[in-house]
Amino acid sequence: MKVGLLFGSFNPVHIGHSAIANYMYACYRLEEVWWVVTPQNPLKTAQTLAGASHRLAMARLAVAAFPPFRVCDIEFSLPAPTYTIDTLHALQERYPQHEFYLIIGSDNWLQLPKWKGFKQLLSEVELLVYPRLGYELPESAQNPSNIHFTDAPRLEISSSFIRSAFAKGLLLPCFLSPEVYQYIMQYQLYQTP
Repeated sequence: MKVGLLFGSFNPVHIGHSAIANYMYACYRLEEVWWVVTPQNPLKTAQTLAGASHRLAMARLAVAAFPPFRVCDIEFSLPAPTYTIDTLHALQERYPQHEFYLIIGSDNWLQLPKWKGFKQLLSEVELLVYPRLGYELPESAQNPSNIHFTDAPRLEISSSFIRSAFAKGLLLPCFLSPEVYQYIMQYQLYQTP
């Protein structure tokens, strides 16, 4: 089975995540896309993170309507901090029948040399890289055959923008699935008291 892996803090998960996952699923003929919720990204501060259980719950709500999408919580059982290469190895060990594709933005592509075991990662998995504004990609012809720079639409919706809007009291229901928006309101996430 061809499985795309979309890693993220999903803090919060928004329609941009869904659009990228859908694009990769359709254009690269993936059979499933797993949204790998990261409890704590080693390259990010935990200061602005909603609780891991909240982010996991929101991700599950976001994917519930589309069966080829599913949430993967494997990093919750791995030693912290978690690293993509270690998570990939754990998934390969657990699901040897699957062929994994790593979905990352061009911002992460440019930071890849900072990742643990990035050279090994590049040799072990297909990468599907989508464009992000301000993070230009090199020409595809200059790269190995397992690295695919995609023409995915640029949706400049960020979790940090959504968190900032909520903190200012702005309501952005159209940036989130209705279920995720309702969850955020119910638990008063990202809102300053």
